[in-house]
Amino acid sequence: MPENREKTNPADRDMEIEGLPMVRANVAGIDLGSQKHWVCAPKPGGQGREIKSFGATTPELEKMAAWLKERNVASVAMESTGVYWIAPHEVLEGHGLEVVLVDTRQLARVPGRTKKTDPVDCQWIQRLHSCGLLMGAFRPAEQVCMLRTLVRDRAVLVAETGDWLRRMQKSLDQMNVRVHRAVSDIDGATGMAILRAIVGGERDARQLAKLRDPRCRQSEEAIAEQLSGHWRADHLFSLEQALKMYDGIQERMAAYEREIMRMLAEMEREDCRGKEAPQLHNANKAKAIKKRGEEPLRQALYRASGVDPTGIDAIGVETVLLVQSEYGADLSMFPTEKQFVSHLTLAPHKPTSGGKPVQKQKNRRGSASTRVAAGLRMAALSLRNRKTALGAHYRHLAARKTADTAVFALARKLATLIYRLLRWGQPYVDEGAAAYEQRYQEGRLKRLTASAKDLGYQLTPKAATA
Repeated sequence: MPENREKTNPADRDMEIEGLPMVRANVAGIDLGSQKHWVCAPKPGGQGREIKSFGATTPELEKMAAWLKERNVASVAMESTGVYWIAPHEVLEGHGLEVVLVDTRQLARVPGRTKKTDPVDCQWIQRLHSCGLLMGAFRPAEQVCMLRTLVRDRAVLVAETGDWLRRMQKSLDQMNVRVHRAVSDIDGATGMAILRAIVGGERDARQLAKLRDPRCRQSEEAIAEQLSGHWRADHLFSLEQALKMYDGIQERMAAYEREIMRMLAEMEREDCRGKEAPQLHNANKAKAIKKRGEEPLRQALYRASGVDPTGIDAIGVETVLLVQSEYGADLSMFPTEKQFVSHLTLAPHKPTSGGKPVQKQKNRRGSASTRVAAGLRMAALSLRNRKTALGAHYRHLAARKTADTAVFALARKLATLIYRLLRWGQPYVDEGAAAYEQRYQEGRLKRLTASAKDLGYQLTPKAATA
């Protein structure tokens, strides 16, 4: 591909920011585009800067990396423009260059740019980067990014599974075959056995009821009463096709799960090879994990991180996989737990200006933070009836404020517990609901005593009656 160059104004080429010292000289800036990338880097001798454009194809990206290395560039800054940054980021990172992915809002807030063109933009990015004014966005290690791709794709298949289950239920409802009334879940052992028998040609309600799993709470008679229908041909055909689609997605999900396990095996820590995760103190939780077939995944996640977050109340294996696939096991990029919670969009701060609340900013849809935050909210919601300290905390918050507030607060609490475990190895110990209630009442009494003292009163305990 021929070299692409454009003439630029010498004044723009030598543009400087007065009063700002240069912190790093061996850095470059890239202005990304769909067809062409403009790069600004120091000249080979170190005197002045040079601008060059490269195409967006992979061979051109390889040339860009070689060109930057010839100029002894150690760090490259680029804007997070659409999806155009992904290929250059991965190629340059593969060549050993430090790549700083910059939020476009950072560049817009710094004054001094005279005009906006592609050559000027790459100079502007390079100059700000050399002055140490750009902060890179969080991006996990390459192995974590690969694991993240698999987990996100698998989540899409899980959502599609739910869609096809709803289609099967619709076909059954139209035939007045009330499988969802006979059993709690149509994708359970009894429900799927009945569905496969119907697709296979069975129409006798009593014969279908005999497929009941021994652990099912409903009796055969109660199930048989719900399974009589009019069996129309078009609905049966739709049911059969939906079941085939469901089975196909289950096969693809199994393939993803095998690949996830293989990748987690590659991410094992040296000090955890051959070790097993400590036994969970909650016997019911350990039993549920084994019943769902998640124990191998739990062990693999433990060997990849060295800790077991499933010991935290309400945190399941899927939640741990979500966190480690989006952030990895190393949270050193977040020096404090407040920064981690803020990145998860779980910080309770409400910005105000002029004494009035500022309009709420839009959530970062589809980002790592929103995915993990949604998973932690689901985990927090399961604390409603738990007889644990976190469960008691949820109920107190829900009673004093609202259930939504309690979910948000407990999701933030779970995030801090996960951070402390992954970053510092601080284990979670459940003090129990009774101990939490006692501590809560002691704090309440302390606050009441202080309030009474401020008003000039003294609290005295009520005398015990005989």
